[in-house]
Amino acid sequence: MKNLARIKRISLIILFCMLVGVFTFISINKYNEVQALSKYGSRGSEVTKIQQKLKRWGYYTGSADGIYGSKTVAAVKKFQQKNGLKVDGIAGTKTLAAMGITSSSGSSSGNSGNSNDVNLLSRIVYAEARGEPYSGQVAVAAVVLNRVSSSLFPNTVAGVIYQSGAFDAVSDGQINMSPDSTARKAAQDAVNGWDPTYGCIYYFNPATATSKWIWSRPQVVTIGKHIFCR
Repeated sequence: MKNLARIKRISLIILFCMLVGVFTFISINKYNEVQALSKYGSRGSEVTKIQQKLKRWGYYTGSADGIYGSKTVAAVKKFQQKNGLKVDGIAGTKTLAAMGITSSSGSSSGNSGNSNDVNLLSRIVYAEARGEPYSGQVAVAAVVLNRVSSSLFPNTVAGVIYQSGAFDAVSDGQINMSPDSTARKAAQDAVNGWDPTYGCIYYFNPATATSKWIWSRPQVVTIGKHIFCR
C-alpha cells in the first residue's frame, strides 16, 4: 500500500510539472505574440507612435496615450483600408512598415525610403507647393508616388518627376531649389503612407491652369490652391 501511495504521489508530481511546463510555454508564446505586433489591449511606446502617426495623418482623433483601444483599432482599420493592407485593426509587420515604424532592434531605415527618392520628392514638394498647407505639400509627394505605382507613368520617382511636361517646376528650374525642413518632412510622410489625395495621380491650380483636359479628370479633393484628381 505504501508503494502504491508513493507511486500516486510521484505521478501527481510529474503531472503537475508537465502542466506547469505547458502553461509556461503558452505564456511565453503569448508574450512574444504581443511583443511582435500591437493590437487591441496592447500598451506601450509602439502604440504611442502608432497613435501619433495616425493623429498627424487625420485617421485618429484621440489622445496618444499608448493604450490600444477601440478608437485606435478603428483608426488602424481606416489606414489599412486606404493603403491596401489587410483590414484587421492589428498593427502587424506590414502595417507598421507602411507607417514607417520599425522595432527598436531593427534598422531605422527599413521603410524610410531611398534617400535619393526622398530628397527628390522634397525638392518637387518645395518647388510646387511651398506656401501650401502641410497636407497639401504631402499631397504633392503622394501624387508622385501614386504615379510610380500606376502603369500609366514611369515606375521610378525620378522618372515621374522628370517626365517631359509633367511638372512646371522642372521646366522652369525651380526643382533645383533647396527644400526646407517642412518639404522634407512632407516627402517622408508621403513615403511612410500618408496620402491626403486618396490615390490621385493629377493636381492643378484652377487659377492658373491652361489645359482644358485637366478639368475633365474626376476631382477628388481640394487642398489649399490645388485640386487633386484621378
